[in-house]
Amino acid sequence: MELTLTPMTAPELARLLGSLEQAYAEDLVAHRGMTPEAARERTVTQIAESLPAGVDTEGALLRMARVGDTEVGWIWVTVPTAAAPNQAWIHNIEVHEEHRGRGYARRMVQLIEAELAQLGVPELGLNVFGTNTVALGLYRSLGFEVTSQQMAKRITPAV
Repeated sequence: MELTLTPMTAPELARLLGSLEQAYAEDLVAHRGMTPEAARERTVTQIAESLPAGVDTEGALLRMARVGDTEVGWIWVTVPTAAAPNQAWIHNIEVHEEHRGRGYARRMVQLIEAELAQLGVPELGLNVFGTNTVALGLYRSLGFEVTSQQMAKRITPAV
């Protein structure tokens, strides 16, 4: 069966937000050295600012990935804004754990690219943590290129 993307409903978003917030906060702790409390606060604030009207937020493409009647994951993309007038942005892409390794993330990106092409969007961007080698490999194989790079070094405070 073919993977399809369908618009996300408000109940689906409500169900998925908790795990998104937790995963992003854990990444901020692991990769940005934030405290769990600060990471959680930042995550909740950023998502609320990015999706003020939930699934009805203008410019947000929230799509559920399904194979037949089975939900296998989801993707959140925003269309270009004044700050980035030619670039859509992947905020999150997730394949549920039990469905990973079957090419669904690749197909989700391909389908969202087709949707963006219909909207006349010329470029798609994303951030990925440098330690996420599986995602890095996927994005490179899909034609994504590094356009900027951040580096950090943790310093142990003197006592």
